[in-house]
Amino acid sequence: MRHHPLLFEISAWPWLERLSREEGRHVTLADVPPARWDRIAQQGFDCVFLMGVWRRSPSGREIARTDPGLIGEYARVLPDWTHADVVGSPYCIRAYEPDDRMGGWRGLDTARRELQRRGISLMLDFVPNHTAFDHAWIEESVDRYVLGSEDDYQRAPSDFRPMTVRGRTAYIACGRDPYFPPWTDVAQLNYFNPDTRHAMRMTLRTIVSHCDGVRCDMAMLVFNDVFDRTWRRILRDRWDVPSTEFWLETTQMLPAAIYLAEVYWNLEGRILGEGFHFAYDKRFLDALHDPDRVRRMRDLLAVSEPDSRRLCRFVENHDEPRSAASLGAQLPAALCIMATIPGMRFFFDGQQDGRRFRAPVQLGRWPDEVGDPEIQTLHERVLEFARDPVLHDGAWRILNVSAGGDDTWINVLAHRWRSESSLAVIVANLGTVASQAHVDVAGDLPPGQSFDFTDRLTGDTYRWSREALSARGLWVRLAPGRAHLFTVQAGR
Repeated sequence: MRHHPLLFEISAWPWLERLSREEGRHVTLADVPPARWDRIAQQGFDCVFLMGVWRRSPSGREIARTDPGLIGEYARVLPDWTHADVVGSPYCIRAYEPDDRMGGWRGLDTARRELQRRGISLMLDFVPNHTAFDHAWIEESVDRYVLGSEDDYQRAPSDFRPMTVRGRTAYIACGRDPYFPPWTDVAQLNYFNPDTRHAMRMTLRTIVSHCDGVRCDMAMLVFNDVFDRTWRRILRDRWDVPSTEFWLETTQMLPAAIYLAEVYWNLEGRILGEGFHFAYDKRFLDALHDPDRVRRMRDLLAVSEPDSRRLCRFVENHDEPRSAASLGAQLPAALCIMATIPGMRFFFDGQQDGRRFRAPVQLGRWPDEVGDPEIQTLHERVLEFARDPVLHDGAWRILNVSAGGDDTWINVLAHRWRSESSLAVIVANLGTVASQAHVDVAGDLPPGQSFDFTDRLTGDTYRWSREALSARGLWVRLAPGRAHLFTVQAGR
């Protein structure tokens, strides 16, 4: 996989439903039309993350069909929804085997081969924190879960599910993020139990034999100190804190896979130290939504730790609002920055079409939406620019920006990629007003006395002399939320 790879997330079940409607037949991963894989390759993606391929829980599906909050979301997003459209959460996993809707192991392995033929890696989900309540381990090895007492259950009944296991009542804790209410459809695994750790490593070994990498859900929840703070009140003195971290031992045991961590709470650098190749950088998206976004983005791009080459940036994914709806007029600038800075560049299915409705992950069918031609064209041109070799093999740095006639220069961010044969310059206006600035590019220019700056978003070319660029810099004026994607060549 290239440096600074392009990742494409596909929500597998809705995607297959959409393909089935378009093809007029039942499509599984075993028989996706080759043209669909070809299109992904043509767009320049290095990796496909097929989200939601594992067998979903029937008990979790019933919860998803009766939860009042979710029902309200289904009605908002998909007014004609039926129970059949609610297929359950892909993170409420009954078994790490492909769901029948995917076409079983044959379907998954066929998809991997088709992607490999096109030079694309396959990434799948690994959910370390919890399983469904109807997972086989509940009956076979219930001690792999966090178990409370009857008193614990009486004090907080919504935090547990009482289940009869081998003739006795087990009070199994619901999975949780410590900052939110429990997830009532999933059972919390006990990461202080060595048997749990071993079983999850063996599960991961099976997964990575069928893919090239894993996106590890809520990866920070199994850090020893995080787990201890979350569960010590239930575990009491029955389990000691392990002397080693689960992730470091696991990534060392299975080093061939690509590891992507979903991680928050400013723990990006720590998880990268545990053997992960990439980590979510939610701070990037948060900065885009901050009223003080220009300063926050400039500060974020300027820091050296954690290593930006190993961070994964996005403007949307299955957990976040659709960028066309949430970023509005700022979308072009935000997208151009995300797709051209170091690290993994993460795109989500439907983003390129300008979809505006974020469907709950429990839905197996997405609403029909008319594509937005302007957003489609924007993504086509950004992806074409982003697959240029200089943005993968070149050297990156931030460019100095100075006043270009007024004080709006503060809204402008600029950076460049340079190799021996190529120079790319990216300039974006994250402000809310038209902004102008001078961008210092003189030190990066190739030999020559004049230079053509061709904007790959518009096709327009601007000729500048070395003398002018050395004296003041590249002058730009951008409408709010707009950007330039320049390739630079010596003039003839």
